[in-house]
Amino acid sequence: MQEPAGKAAPAPITDDAPHLLVVDDDRRIRALISRFLIGQGYRVTSAGTAAEARGRLRSLHFDLIVLDVMMPGETGLEFAKKFRLDSDVPILMLTARTEIDDRVRGLEVGADDYLAKPFEPKELSLRIASILRRTAVRSEQPVVASVPSVRFGAFVFNLERGELRQGEEMIRLTDRERFMLRLLSNAAGEPVSREELAGEGGANNERTVDVQINRLRRKIEIDPTNPLHLQTARGTGYRLMLDR
Repeated sequence: MQEPAGKAAPAPITDDAPHLLVVDDDRRIRALISRFLIGQGYRVTSAGTAAEARGRLRSLHFDLIVLDVMMPGETGLEFAKKFRLDSDVPILMLTARTEIDDRVRGLEVGADDYLAKPFEPKELSLRIASILRRTAVRSEQPVVASVPSVRFGAFVFNLERGELRQGEEMIRLTDRERFMLRLLSNAAGEPVSREELAGEGGANNERTVDVQINRLRRKIEIDPTNPLHLQTARGTGYRLMLDR
C-alpha cells in the first residue's frame, strides 16, 4: 500500500463510527493502513501478531477485521479459521499471494472478502464500506414481510434477523453466508445466479462463490457432496429447496 496522492481533509470520527482491527506484522504497512482508515472516519485499533489481535478482541468490540495472511508464527489463515469457530465479525484478508488457490483458502476458512497487495487505498476503503453495508442491513434484498422465516429440513432461517437454527441450536453464519441465504430464501426455490450471489461489486468470481456455497453446504447438508437443500442449478447458479 502506498501513501494516497494528495491529502484530503480527514473525515470526522464519531463515537458510533465503525471500529476496525488492522492485523499486519509489517509495522509500516500497519501504520499506513491505520492512518488512511482513520482519515476515512473509522475508529482503528492495530495489532502486529495473531496473539496480539486475540488480546484486542478480548477487551474491545470490532465491526470488521483487516487481516494479513502472511504473518510469522500463527498465520492469518490459521487465525481466521480459529476465530470463525465462535465469531461472525467480518474479515477482509490482505494477501501478497497471487495464486487463486491461496485466495480460495481464505474464503474456505471464513473470510468475507480478500484484497491482493499491492492495492490502492481507495479500493480498500470501498471493500470495507461494502462489507459494512451488508453487515448493517444484513442484506440489500428486501425481506418479504409475509414470510419472516423459511424452513428446509431441520433448519429454520429467519430472514429479518439473519438467524439460522437447527432446533434450539444457533448455526453460526458469516456475513457472506447470511447474504447468500437471504438471496436464496427470497427466490423460494428458483435459481439464483452466481453473479447475484457474488454481491455488490462482483468482488467474488464464480469459483470463489462455489467455495462459499460449499462451506455453507457443510453446515446444512448431511452429505455436502449430494445436497438435498442447497442444490446446483446447472448453467445458472444455485437454488434453495424450501419446505412447503
